[in-house]
Amino acid sequence: MIKDIAEEWAVRSSSQPFQGRMTGVRSDEVRMPDGSHARRDYQTHPGSVAVLALDDQQRVLLVRQYRHPVRQRLWELPAGLLDVPGENPLHAAQRELFEEAYCKAARWRVLVDFYTSPGGSDEALRIFLATDLSEAEGEKFDAQGEELEIETARVPLDELVALVLAGELHNPTLVTGTLALRAALSAGGPEALRPADAPWPARPFPAG
Repeated sequence: MIKDIAEEWAVRSSSQPFQGRMTGVRSDEVRMPDGSHARRDYQTHPGSVAVLALDDQQRVLLVRQYRHPVRQRLWELPAGLLDVPGENPLHAAQRELFEEAYCKAARWRVLVDFYTSPGGSDEALRIFLATDLSEAEGEKFDAQGEELEIETARVPLDELVALVLAGELHNPTLVTGTLALRAALSAGGPEALRPADAPWPARPFPAG
């Protein structure tokens, strides 16, 4: 069976030379299979969630934000950090959809789970598929800083797939979510996906 398995090589020493507000850098001396040791530096990360919100016209809700490390304004899916200790990932995703797009959804499934850059970060990301969309209720989120620059758009899924394959869109969560949705719709549809509270071994969470 083709399946990722949990495994942990022995660590001779470990240090954390940097810790920011949410992410840090860890440096481990890892024992190699031949008995030698190699240094592995990687980003420590609390994890993230994202939402592929699909409306009844088969359009995907996108947000555009400036991303300083790559010096580009990227189209993305609504997303955010798991920065509330113990929070259920679904609740975090619902919050992000509200805050970034003032939108809510009646139906939720897990679309896909992945590690964003497993060679250099322990960040795990879960993308939810949200359908049966409507405008949120109550006061809009009080945006601050870079969030004031967020733009939104709804793009037909077929057009989005073409843009991804043409190299016009580069956010990895958007690329992964778009292609995963296209595959899911060709293989049983949303009801064949995992439920929204499916286990997530990379970021375990309490039930309920």
